[in-house]
Amino acid sequence: MKDNFTVRVQTRGYELDQQGHLNQAVYMQYAEHARWEFLHAAGLTPDVLRAAGIGPVLLKATIRFQRELRAGDEVDVGCAISGGQGKLMELTQPFHTPDGVPVARFEGVIGVLDLATRHLLSDPRAILHKLAPRPDVLGLDL
Repeated sequence: MKDNFTVRVQTRGYELDQQGHLNQAVYMQYAEHARWEFLHAAGLTPDVLRAAGIGPVLLKATIRFQRELRAGDEVDVGCAISGGQGKLMELTQPFHTPDGVPVARFEGVIGVLDLATRHLLSDPRAILHKLAPRPDVLGLDL
């Protein structure tokens, strides 16, 4: 599993809940942002994916919260394809402070959707690897 892809995000005041820490739903938004940046770094932009008639889909998501974030805090959100088989891939997204303190951990199951048939494609790793101009970013073991 390749786990060295990260995106730094600075929390904003309007993202806080009544306790003064980052609202739990915003973690999902940060994870989504990091996933798209991960794909973009591999050359899989939305335009490239649409032209191929495919799109990534999130099928399951869990987050384990470990430490609160407050307004102005920075967080590094990682992204790595970590397992799965067949039509499904497991995704791991650790959240850490810039100095490495764990903040949260997102784990998900993703697939690749055929946009015409609306069905998951078999062997999404091979599809993404073949389509990506920079497949090494994805860290896929084929």
